Amino acid sequence: MATIYLAGGCFWGVEEYFQRTPGVIDTQVGYINSKIKNPSYQEVCTGRTQAAEGLKLSYDPKKISQKEILDHFYKIIDPYLLNRQGNDIGSQYRTGVYYQNEEDKKTYEADRLSRQVQTDRQILVEVEVLENFYPAEEVHQRYLKKNPMGYCHIQLPQID
Repeated sequence: MATIYLAGGCFWGVEEYFQRTPGVIDTQVGYINSKIKNPSYQEVCTGRTQAAEGLKLSYDPKKISQKEILDHFYKIIDPYLLNRQGNDIGSQYRTGVYYQNEEDKKTYEADRLSRQVQTDRQILVEVEVLENFYPAEEVHQRYLKKNPMGYCHIQLPQID
């Protein structure tokens, strides 16, 4: 099993998308790189925590590669927007990929660079060290499973 941390705007849709992705074992939504310990959703929404809404994604590398996960990620976000995805605006909705070791840092930076050379627009997906990850409140976990008509900025694939 391997783990990757992603921020792609509102975490509800990012989680639901990856829940439907073969090879993904588990997901947990939460707050990435908060300046305060264990922030609440309300605190994150103020911007004072500097946290991003994010996803801890566990996957089976024998069934889906890190590169394939990044391909899925870039498919569901607009990498050219700063602090915004869909109708959600604020620093907590920024996009990012967060590393825990130098090997992953190099991989994520190389991946972003390979995408950048294919466009004239600046890719604004941050590649940063994972300082911390605090799980979001239970109400946010599997939110779109619990609330199928809830808001989502991502086009979700149909489940067979």
